[in-house]
Amino acid sequence: MSYFTYQSKQIFYREIGTGKPVLMLHGNTASSVMFELLLPLYQKNFKVILMDFLGNGQSDRLKEFSSDVWISQSKQVIGLIEHLNYKNVNLIGTSGGAWTAVNAAMERPDLIESVVADSFDGRTLADDFAENLLAERTFAKKDKNAKQFYEWCQGKDWEQVVDADTKALVECAQKKMPLFQKPLERLSVPVLFMGSMEDTMVRKDLAEEYEQMRQRVPNGYVHLFPKGGHPAIMTNAKASALLIMDFLNGRTEKL
Repeated sequence: MSYFTYQSKQIFYREIGTGKPVLMLHGNTASSVMFELLLPLYQKNFKVILMDFLGNGQSDRLKEFSSDVWISQSKQVIGLIEHLNYKNVNLIGTSGGAWTAVNAAMERPDLIESVVADSFDGRTLADDFAENLLAERTFAKKDKNAKQFYEWCQGKDWEQVVDADTKALVECAQKKMPLFQKPLERLSVPVLFMGSMEDTMVRKDLAEEYEQMRQRVPNGYVHLFPKGGHPAIMTNAKASALLIMDFLNGRTEKL
């Protein structure tokens, strides 16, 4: 197991495979273990890098998460890339990790080659986001399958992690904090906005939102799978891997 120090705390990461570096970024209340089942689809073609954001997985815990969590996490991503002394890193962020990936690329385009932003709401959170999140998390903490997922990702203290994340996201929504640290037009690297039309955990007008974002970035692409749930990279695993491989290798004519 490998760790690097970030602001006096230890962040867990691991590297698998060989080739072009691809850093996969997990979503809220998850950790890098969520990508374990996907590794066979990527590690033969890429050097896959996994990390646990602070407060999650095998990284050091935090008493509370910042309400600008995705901007804060993007700085951790940059810290890891600098620690590894890499350049031209490709980011795959799913759910909350998609905001993190976009923010990292905005901040340090000199380090990032491209971004896949999978299964996220885009530029804004819905007006009822906080209310719906509280209801969903309350139910999930009592649901057997959800509890097993949380414990798989976080360990025995999963409930503390979930509560801290919920508090931060509710505060983010209520304060209407910016989700991106810069205008989308400043996103200079190629970005693929990916998702599933059947995903009930993202905004209902996802296709329209993705198209609006695509028009605002210089090198934007959109792909929405007709089937599958949340996130697309998991529920359309093989198709996503083929699509991402084409995108990362510059074969964008199929998108």
